[in-house]
Amino acid sequence: MKVEQIPTEKLIPYARNAKKHDASQVSKLAGSIREFGFNNPVLIDAQNGIIAGHGRVMAAQKLELKDVPCIRLGHLTDTQRRAYILADNKLAEIGGGWDEELLGLELAELRDTNFDLELMGFSEEELGAFAVEESGMPELSSEDKQPFQQMTFTVHDEQAEEVLAAITKAKGMGHGESGVNENSNGNAIAFICQSFNRANP
Repeated sequence: MKVEQIPTEKLIPYARNAKKHDASQVSKLAGSIREFGFNNPVLIDAQNGIIAGHGRVMAAQKLELKDVPCIRLGHLTDTQRRAYILADNKLAEIGGGWDEELLGLELAELRDTNFDLELMGFSEEELGAFAVEESGMPELSSEDKQPFQQMTFTVHDEQAEEVLAAITKAKGMGHGESGVNENSNGNAIAFICQSFNRANP
C-alpha cells in the first residue's frame, strides 16, 4: 500500500463518526506523536474522507502539523467503509488484556530510564496499579533488603477499579509514606489492610 502525505486541512472527518475523542485523549495522542513520530498512517477514502485515525488527525492539528501520512483504501464499497469505521474502533477494544507481571516489569524498567510513561497512554491511576511509581525494591544494601517482600496478585477489571480507588484515596490521606518503606503503593495497601483488620478483629 502506498503512503501519501496529505495536508491535514484537506482531510474530512466522517460526520457520523460514533467514536468520541475527548481533550485528554487528544493531548495524549499529541504527546505520543511528538515523542515517537507519526508512525500510524490515517486511513482515508478516495475523497480524503477519514476512515480510521480521527483522533490522530485531531492530535496533528493540535501540534499544527501541515500534513500527515495516509493510506487510501479505495477498494472499499460505501457499506464496507461505514462498517470498517466502526470495526476499527471496536476491534481495538477487544483483546486478551495485559500480562500484568510482564507489563509491570516493562514499565518499571522504562521508569528507571526516566521515560515519561504517560506518553504511552497510561494514567497515573493505572501506573499506580502496576506499582511503578517507585520501581521494584528500594535502592538498599543487600543486608537491608531482608525485611522487604515483593507481592504480586491478579484482579479482574471490575475489581481493579476498586483497588485503584482505594490506593489513590489512601495516598491522598497521607498514607503513602512510612518510616519503614519507601514504596508508596505498598504503604497504601498496608494501611488499607491494617484498617480492615482493625475493623474486623
